[in-house]
Amino acid sequence: MSQYYRHHVFFCLNQREPDAPRPSCANCNAQAMQEYAKKRVKALGLAGPGQVRINKAGCLDRCEDGPTVVVYPEGVWYTYIDEADIDEIVDSHLVNGKIVERLLIDAP
Repeated sequence: MSQYYRHHVFFCLNQREPDAPRPSCANCNAQAMQEYAKKRVKALGLAGPGQVRINKAGCLDRCEDGPTVVVYPEGVWYTYIDEADIDEIVDSHLVNGKIVERLLIDAP
């Protein structure tokens, strides 16, 4: 069985009520970071079947770990702060296949 995408990347964009007991990825600039990643992947010519797909996701249930992104098929979970972190995930993981250890949620 072949994969439709080499990497399928999901950004949690979940928005909770302001008084919710759990944090919300949407309050951490998640939408802007997802849009940035999508544009960056397209600009690098990596978007499309057989390559990379950047998607929006609802709650991935990891919001206590900060804004969350997961890369499949590897199932690698990252957190991030800014565009520089997104660039590192794109350049290191999506382009070169090297996991960005410092941004891992489930660091070994």
